Amino acid sequence: MLKLEARPQPSKWMSLASPVLALAITVVIGVFLFWALGKDPAKGLQAFFVEPLKSAYALSELSVKAVPLVLIGLGLAVCFRSNVWNIGAEGQYVLGALAGGWVAMQAGPDTSRWIIVPILLAGVLGGMFWAAIAAWLRDKFNASEILVTLMLVYVAVQVLNWLVYGPWKDPDGYNFPQTVVFAASTKIPRLVDGLRANIGLLVALVAVAATWVLLFRTRRGFALQVGGLAPAAARYAGFSSSAALWTALLISGGMAGLAGALEAAGPLGQLTPYVPVGYGFAAIIVAYVGRLHPVGIVFSSILMSMFYIGGELAQSRLGMPKALTGVFQGLLLFALLACDTLINYRIRRVSGDRA
Repeated sequence: MLKLEARPQPSKWMSLASPVLALAITVVIGVFLFWALGKDPAKGLQAFFVEPLKSAYALSELSVKAVPLVLIGLGLAVCFRSNVWNIGAEGQYVLGALAGGWVAMQAGPDTSRWIIVPILLAGVLGGMFWAAIAAWLRDKFNASEILVTLMLVYVAVQVLNWLVYGPWKDPDGYNFPQTVVFAASTKIPRLVDGLRANIGLLVALVAVAATWVLLFRTRRGFALQVGGLAPAAARYAGFSSSAALWTALLISGGMAGLAGALEAAGPLGQLTPYVPVGYGFAAIIVAYVGRLHPVGIVFSSILMSMFYIGGELAQSRLGMPKALTGVFQGLLLFALLACDTLINYRIRRVSGDRA
């Protein structure tokens, strides 16, 4: 008979192995899922794990998906390490796209390419503003940031819909709910001609390094993490819980807003009701699969991007349902939660009379 037994101390090895084991479990369940739906499991796994890596074009598309996940995941890692539960990064992402999109719509044919800087800054400020609402309500009225940030997602989506169906609708857009196409000067520069990978990739890598320095090499990062792990110790050391709350949410909101601005002025090139695609929610899984570590988030973002692209390929080539991407994301999260149990517990075989 098997039973769970508490470990004397958490297993460092299992902490590293847990995401790998969770991925393996997800793949095994995926094989049975393809088989149950009457599809060739080999072709299904190829769509998810081979096609997104097989060419320069595929890697470029992978980077387009991964950049927003990296940026949002980094911000969420700062929040979660600080014991601040920002579940509404999707709304901050949308506000960043709106703010950056508004700046982009002010550009004309003669506008300098340097307008990209104000576009990205507007995105950061838009995301920070939306996160600041939750921070203020938590700070002043002790409102749950989980509920507030989550509800603000739906408010942000409604603001987006109101604008693209109303004041910002392109008068020459054949009545489609979309803004004008942004001027060429506002487009995020691409890294290679003919591929969609853009300088957002470099921005994300800089953000990874900056987040690592903040968390592990600065007093502010130390204060944030102490506040998350031991609030009483943080108060004894003189670290302000209010400052930690505002710092974590503003960083997280700013990163999500930056991702939104990069997406609006990059692959999208205009605003439509389809700006929110779930990156803010997927980044929660990214952050935890990456163990809330900046480098780990890079690898988990690549994996999640493969799920996005693989889901699209499985839909177009194998006739699989669109929801398959969400199924794989959910399987990975549940498998990770199950495997994380083994960090603090181990499985022991015991005889029936001892059980």
